[in-house]
Amino acid sequence: MFINHSPSAPGFARSLRFLLLPSAIGYQPFARMEIRIYYEDTDCGGVVYYANYLKYFERARTQYLEERGLSVAGLMKEGTVFVVVHAELDYRSSARYGDTLVIETVVSDVTAASFTCLHMIRERESRRVIVEGSARLAATDGKGKVQRLDKAMVAALQSGARSA
Repeated sequence: MFINHSPSAPGFARSLRFLLLPSAIGYQPFARMEIRIYYEDTDCGGVVYYANYLKYFERARTQYLEERGLSVAGLMKEGTVFVVVHAELDYRSSARYGDTLVIETVVSDVTAASFTCLHMIRERESRRVIVEGSARLAATDGKGKVQRLDKAMVAALQSGARSA
C-alpha cells in the first residue's frame, strides 16, 4: 500500500497521525521533544505567535538529526548546509502562555538531495493537537548549490535514535 506523504496530498494530516502512532508493523522512527511556552513566545493575548511554530519545528528537526549522529554544526563545517525549500502548517488549536508542548518529528520522504520532516505539536497534558506541519529541506554546499545526500546520511535519517 502506497501512502502519499506529500503535504499537499489529500489526507496529509491523517498521514501524519498515522506515522506518529504505533502500527501493526512497528513504529516509524521519530524524535520527541518538549517546549515550555514563555511570555516571549506569545502575542498580546497570551496565545503563541503563529510564526514561532516554525522555530519549534527547527528545534525538533535539529534534535532529530543529532539523535541520529548528524551534528548540524559538524555538517556545516564539512560543507553540508540544509535549507528549507518548503514549509506548511495547519493550525488546529491555540497554545497559551504556560503550556508545555510536545513536538514529534519523523522523516517521511528522502530523495537524492532532500528530505521531508513531518511535525505534530500537542499540548502535553491534554494531548490536544495544536499544529501539524511539514518542512522539506535540501542539502546544499553552503553556497546555495544543491548536493546529493550521501548513503550514510540517508541511512541515519531513516534510522532510530542512537543510544547514549
